[in-house]
Amino acid sequence: MALRMVRSATQHASKTMRAGVYHEFGGPIAVEDVPRPLAPPGGVVLEVRATGVCRSDWHGWKGHDGDVIAHGLPFTPGHEVSGVVVERGAGVELPIGARCAAPFILSCGCCRECDRGRATICERQQQPGFTQPGSFAQFVALPRADRNLRVLPDSVSFESAAALGCRFTTGFRAVVQQGRLQAGETLAVFGCGGLGLSAV
Repeated sequence: MALRMVRSATQHASKTMRAGVYHEFGGPIAVEDVPRPLAPPGGVVLEVRATGVCRSDWHGWKGHDGDVIAHGLPFTPGHEVSGVVVERGAGVELPIGARCAAPFILSCGCCRECDRGRATICERQQQPGFTQPGSFAQFVALPRADRNLRVLPDSVSFESAAALGCRFTTGFRAVVQQGRLQAGETLAVFGCGGLGLSAV
């Protein structure tokens, strides 16, 4: 499921934004005014146009995820995201105004696993909604932008793109990297929710 974000005319000039925040594990998620993020070196600020809701967000909210625990509370979840680049950090080539989607894992590109083509298990991964504030917000800061973000064709909606970054990369890793499925082999998928359908 993807949620569509509604823009206001004044939000670009403001130093604050609206975000879904929880202050205790398992507690209410309330929409609050929080500081707007700045683009990190090599990263961007994305104006969120759509964000997915994933079972992993529930695990983080319940306190089951070590990265969220290490980050500390209060916290903003959300890791399935698409939107528009509105700010660039030093060294970023993606243009302002680019329509982009981001993967769940923001890989480094230089560790042992990235060198092996296994960016989904990057040893220095960063994850919106887990290691840093996530996409249940008007804006989200995303590091390693040129490596990880992908520009969307006009034919792909923000809602469709938001679903790609987690469930499709997870399905790919399961089928290709872990399962090592080859042409002519058979795969049984039990449970065809977002992840199961992505594996198919």
